Amino acid sequence: MLTICEYENKLEAQWDDFVINKSINGTFLQTRRFLNYHPEGRFIDRSLVFYNKGNTIVAVIPACELFDEHKKTFFSHKGSTYGGIIIGRDFYNIKHVGSIIFDLEAYLVEQGFTKVIIKNTADIFCKDETKLLEYFLFKENYQSYDELSFYIDFNLYKDDIISNLSASKRRDYKYSLKNNLAIRELLSKTELESFYNILEINLCKFAKTPVHSLAELIDMKVKRLGDIACFYGVYMEKEMIAGSMVFNFDNEVFHTQYLASNPEYLSCYPMDFLIVNLIKYAYDKNFKYMSFGISTENNGKFLNEGLARFKEGFGCKYAINKTFYKDINTLNSYSYY
Repeated sequence: MLTICEYENKLEAQWDDFVINKSINGTFLQTRRFLNYHPEGRFIDRSLVFYNKGNTIVAVIPACELFDEHKKTFFSHKGSTYGGIIIGRDFYNIKHVGSIIFDLEAYLVEQGFTKVIIKNTADIFCKDETKLLEYFLFKENYQSYDELSFYIDFNLYKDDIISNLSASKRRDYKYSLKNNLAIRELLSKTELESFYNILEINLCKFAKTPVHSLAELIDMKVKRLGDIACFYGVYMEKEMIAGSMVFNFDNEVFHTQYLASNPEYLSCYPMDFLIVNLIKYAYDKNFKYMSFGISTENNGKFLNEGLARFKEGFGCKYAINKTFYKDINTLNSYSYY
C-alpha cells in the first residue's frame, strides 16, 4: 500500500522536479509553476502525492474538486489541457501502477468523492508510452471518451515543406505570398496586447472568449514559462493581422495553443502564411512533432469538420486523446491482491 498525501505549497520544488525529471508522462502543464498561474480560489485544489515505504515519490496527480452531474468529482485537472496520473519512471510496472489506481480509489471514497475524471497526457507529449496505465484503468471498469487531435510527424515529412501540403493549401499559401506579409516573434507587452485583441475578435464570432486573460498570458510568458511560451505575429506593413501562442515541449513538440486572425484580412490568407512559417521553424529546429490540438467538442462527440479539414491540409496525422471516468460509489478489489 502506498501513502497518499495532499499537495502542500512546501512540496512545489519536489513536485516539479518529479514531473519534469523523474516521470514518464509529465510535462510543464502538470508542474506547480504552470498550475499556480490560476488565481487562488479559482479551483479547490485536491492534488495528491503518492509515496512508497521509503518515502520516495511514486506518482503525483494534479487535481481539483468540482461537482459534475451533481456528484462530488475528483477532476485531473480543470486548469490544464492534460492532468492525469503522472508516474515515476522507476515505478512504471504492474505492481506500482495497479497499487496507484487501487489506493487512489480507496482514498477518494474515504474523502466522499463519488466520481473521478482523469485526462491522460497525450502520447506524443510523453517520454514513454502509457499503455500499462490505460490497461489498469480499463481493468478497473473506467469508461473513456476520445477526442480527435492532429499533429505533424516530421520523420514522415519531406524536406520541401510546401510539397507536404494539400493542393488547396499550397494554393492558399502562394496567394499569401502576394500580400507582402511578414512574421516575427512577439516579445513586448504591447505586441502581446495586439495579439490578444485579434484573439478576442476571432473568438467573438463564435460567441466565445479566450480561456486565459491577457494578464495571465503575460504572467506565463514573463514570470513562469519564459521560452516555453512563444508568441508570433503576422504583419501587413505595421499592422498585426494574425498570430499564435505556441508551447515548446522540451524541444520535442511544438504545440499551437492559440491560432487567430483578423476576419477582415481573410482574403490575404494570413493563417496559412503563419502556419507554414511555424512548420518551417519547427522543422529547422529538429522538433519531432508539431501539434495542432483537438478539433472536437462535447467530449469528442462533435467533430468540427471545417477545422479538421483545415488542419489535414498541412499534412497532419491523427491521434486520440483519452479521458477516463468512473463513478466510485463502491470499492472493488484487484484480483491479484
